[in-house]
Amino acid sequence: MNRSIGWIRLAACAAVVLVSREATAQQKTQNAAQLPSSYSVSREVSVQGAVVSFAENSAAASGARVTLQTSSGPLEVHLGNLRLLEADHLTLSQGDSIRVVGENVAVNGGTEFLARLLQKGNQTISLRSTRGFPLRPMAARGESKAGAL
Repeated sequence: MNRSIGWIRLAACAAVVLVSREATAQQKTQNAAQLPSSYSVSREVSVQGAVVSFAENSAAASGARVTLQTSSGPLEVHLGNLRLLEADHLTLSQGDSIRVVGENVAVNGGTEFLARLLQKGNQTISLRSTRGFPLRPMAARGESKAGAL
């Protein structure tokens, strides 16, 4: 009788481990789906326009967003971490002329224009890595003045 209870306990522990591993793998897959899947510097475009609106955070996606009026129509741009703009004392107001370098990528089942570089006047800020991942304010400070558009 004791051996059968031992086997049952062993089987139960094994089941818990398997379920836990499956849940962890599923969580990693869900997290990966929220990241840019195929950002490539070789496909980047430079877009210039006037700021129509600026939101520090959006319900659709976390991070700062700007809507630009371009020559081909309005473009919603995901800028990423607002603290990058604040660290370099860059403000965006309606009517400001800016240029962004980035790419439309598949994110969360749709597409989004992710800005890697933002230029306003003679100030340029790096917002993302060359692989499309948002930068943190500390990492961006040394890079923010580098990289021409």
